[in-house]
Amino acid sequence: MNRKLQAVRGMNDLLADQLPWWQLVEQSARELFADYGYQEFRVPLVEHTELFQRSIGEHTDIVEKEMYSFEDRGGDSLSLRPEATAGLVRAAIEHGLLHNQKQRLWTSGPMFRHERPQQGRYRQFHQIDCEAFGFEGPDVDVEVIQISARLWRKLGITDVRLHVNSLGTPESRRQYRALLVTYFERHRTGLDAESLRRLESNPMRILDSKNPAMKEIIAGAPVLTDHLDLASREHFDRFRDLLGACGISYEVDPRLVRGLDYYTRTVFEWTTTALGTQDAVCSGGRYDGLVAQLGGDQTPAIGWALGIERIVAMLQAAGTAARAAVPAVYLVLSGDRAQRAGLAIAERLRDALPGAGVHANMGGGSLKSQMKRADKSGASLALIIGDDEMARGVAAVRVLRGDASQQDCPWDELPGHIASVLGRI
Repeated sequence: MNRKLQAVRGMNDLLADQLPWWQLVEQSARELFADYGYQEFRVPLVEHTELFQRSIGEHTDIVEKEMYSFEDRGGDSLSLRPEATAGLVRAAIEHGLLHNQKQRLWTSGPMFRHERPQQGRYRQFHQIDCEAFGFEGPDVDVEVIQISARLWRKLGITDVRLHVNSLGTPESRRQYRALLVTYFERHRTGLDAESLRRLESNPMRILDSKNPAMKEIIAGAPVLTDHLDLASREHFDRFRDLLGACGISYEVDPRLVRGLDYYTRTVFEWTTTALGTQDAVCSGGRYDGLVAQLGGDQTPAIGWALGIERIVAMLQAAGTAARAAVPAVYLVLSGDRAQRAGLAIAERLRDALPGAGVHANMGGGSLKSQMKRADKSGASLALIIGDDEMARGVAAVRVLRGDASQQDCPWDELPGHIASVLGRI
């Protein structure tokens, strides 16, 4: 017996009535990136598994438990991308974009992680990703945060808070890691199974635990910002000073460590109270060693990623209006002759009125049913062509969103007449 075909669990269809909010987010981001001089970049959905093992870290939850990996026919281990940064870095190295150059790049698209699906967390999810390469100082740290802060304003999102921290250099983090291991070993009996596993592989992630039973143990752990090297401390202080100068409010969160091994120095996260437990909506930080780690030259870098699903959920919860594009004109065509003429007229109107939107009735139907379709389309005007209009070479122009009277207009005068009427309603 054949089972009912459905979407894969955690991978959702996006229907037409949902997409206006997605398009609002994507278009707003696209405009902002252009304003700040960031260029769009696109990379494959599938990469060699080794790329993510070397970048994200072999002992992270993503690589160990969440990646969709498979062996292709050639025997190579490949993975659906769980995040965008590693692929961007790989592509930038491969195409020589980082040799004595600075790059501001952005990308967007689907990512894949085999997690337990819940609101705001899906197995196929979509991100917008912002990355800057070759900039060493904290000024670019602030710039990428400025872009995200401006995006919230552009979208009318107010329920967000910025959390920042510094992870220092890999060397200072190794020293801090040793302190953490010593501390948590003393409290081993109070750790849950997940934290015991992390104690052996990635003890900093214990600080991310949401287990309330461990809250007191985590609160007493050493604080990373107390153990920064001098250069990282100066970088973090300057970063905070510049944030303040730009009027961006923030909180220093010494427990913010991020889940990927490649982060160094500045890390940050925008959170909200509007989405329940899934409170992070945009996260990022510096990864100054990743380019060299993947075979390129030593290159400072920073970036962030935001989850489109979560931003859309916030917009919908706030009642933000986002409507699909509607046509300006709907052609009501009664009869075979009218349809033949109407299709040609529709094309001429699209040439003369680009971007206005001209829909022609398809599938026939009575005048009454076609007028219902015209109204449902959201069009401002209906152009009616039947046998009488065909004989006279005119279209009846009826305003659907106002009180203006119906008028006949010769076909060759339609573009100017329509533009005039649309300008008055």
